[in-house]
Amino acid sequence: MSRLETKKPSLCKSEPLTSESVRATLAVLKEIVTSCYGPSGRLKQLHNGLGGYVCTTSQSSALLRNLPVTHPILKILTTSVQNHVLCSRDCGLFTAILCCNLIENVQRMDLTPTTVIKLNKHLLSLCTSYLKSEACGCRISVDFSSTQIPLSLTHSIITSKPACMLTRKEVEHISTLILRAFLLTIPESTEDPVILGQSIIVPGKGQRVTDSTVLPGILIDMSEVQLRRLLPIQKPHALKVALFCISLSGDFSDTGEGTLVVPSGVSLENAALDQLLNLGRQLVSDHVDLVLCQKVVHPSLKQFLSSHGIIAIDRLGVTLMESLSKVTGTQPIGSLGSVSPSSYGSVKEVGSTQFGSKHFFHLIPDKATVCSLLLCSRNDTAWDELKLACQTALHALQLTIKEPWVLLGGGCTETHLAAYIRNKTHSEAESILKDCGCTQAELQLMAKAFCSALESPACSLEHDGGEILTDMKYGHFWSVQAESPSVRNWSDLLSRCGCGLLSSQEQLGWSFLRSMHPPFAPPTYLPCAAVGLAAVRSASSLTVDCLTAKLNGLQVAVETANLILDLSYIIEDKN
Repeated sequence: MSRLETKKPSLCKSEPLTSESVRATLAVLKEIVTSCYGPSGRLKQLHNGLGGYVCTTSQSSALLRNLPVTHPILKILTTSVQNHVLCSRDCGLFTAILCCNLIENVQRMDLTPTTVIKLNKHLLSLCTSYLKSEACGCRISVDFSSTQIPLSLTHSIITSKPACMLTRKEVEHISTLILRAFLLTIPESTEDPVILGQSIIVPGKGQRVTDSTVLPGILIDMSEVQLRRLLPIQKPHALKVALFCISLSGDFSDTGEGTLVVPSGVSLENAALDQLLNLGRQLVSDHVDLVLCQKVVHPSLKQFLSSHGIIAIDRLGVTLMESLSKVTGTQPIGSLGSVSPSSYGSVKEVGSTQFGSKHFFHLIPDKATVCSLLLCSRNDTAWDELKLACQTALHALQLTIKEPWVLLGGGCTETHLAAYIRNKTHSEAESILKDCGCTQAELQLMAKAFCSALESPACSLEHDGGEILTDMKYGHFWSVQAESPSVRNWSDLLSRCGCGLLSSQEQLGWSFLRSMHPPFAPPTYLPCAAVGLAAVRSASSLTVDCLTAKLNGLQVAVETANLILDLSYIIEDKN
């Protein structure tokens, strides 16, 4: 078929970052993600002009998924952040803010992209080496024999999502439930490697947040009438379970372009039903107590199984299949032929549970590592945000059990790390110049831009015009409320640092963040007294971040910035 219109030539743009429109677009994206950051971040409402779903959020996963982006440079940036969030679940806004600020800071300098990228890589390696080293002054080891630090981690994640609209009591309740749900997914055996279980989030919209609870096993939503027909079932032993991942409705699959030849006098429907009933007879002879099916079960087969005391539940959907297999220990059955005895599993017992107007069929395992988190919230918007926050917290705990460290939160890791890099580039300048092959002036310019970008997420925590300080000993983040009275001694206005570890009464010197001051070497250890005191205080008194998520976010931000800064041409096909 001939083309209806002439093919347009591809559009080629050189040095895309020199364009004012591109810089303005990056500045808008930076403003959007910056204004969302932290517990007091501003919410964003995303919808299109034609109507439809309205998303209210401050979380990067929902924000970037619903934000229409057309420019290739912005697509690179947002896709990198989305891929990071897909892997780590957390620190998406941190990654985006750091990347945007690093690009913006470098654009102000007259340095070649080769020099910038080489120095960025070296400074990134200094950061990652420090954060992974034993001599790191901004990380805390996690001992899962105590719940204090894991609870602080879940509390920090939940409080950083303002669209969840939770009170302090509700935050504490949800944080405790998340930790309890996570602990239920840890197997009792100490096999290596340890395979964690799964927490299934069950919606309870329109209920009080404090009605949320955690139950071992799986909750299957069904009507009260169905439950009464299926229950009660009482057996002196565990219930034998068969799990089917195919349709038991008797329908025929599509033959495609082939031809199905049916002999005269043969009824396909009756033949299919006979096959299903033969399967039912085998299930009866194998003493199966419970049949679970991903798709539809034929009414005649249901009636046959019910007449022999077998419970049949269908339309479970593909999302529950993996969890059902873990809970029951079954191998999903994918054919209507003879069923192998090894495919069967078992559950300890079954029961019913009611929450508000909802009724659930409850599969209670013996030692399975699957649990159900019944999550309640007042409305759909708050529940969507709370679900994302809970998934983030659960994933952060999974990452932490693999790498049992957390970083100080509340902006303290960023300011501490910036202080460390400033001192490192000052005290070891000669070795860095030798490794990177640059001049002293280039190193100073790049170190200033890199450290300023590192501090930008910490600066983004202040949304109300307050002053931001850093202490000259540990390099922690301190915030002063806007319109505070002028005082000679900052300790009269300050209470605790951003992470909550340090008190202002510790005779610390302060300086405005990003102001000119001599480099200093922050201690490569945490104050033991402060850590010990934090361990006995409530979870809300200490703010921490997942080490793995933040470290990955740092690497993604710098590498994405390097990629964008190295772009010389953009070629777009306009057809």
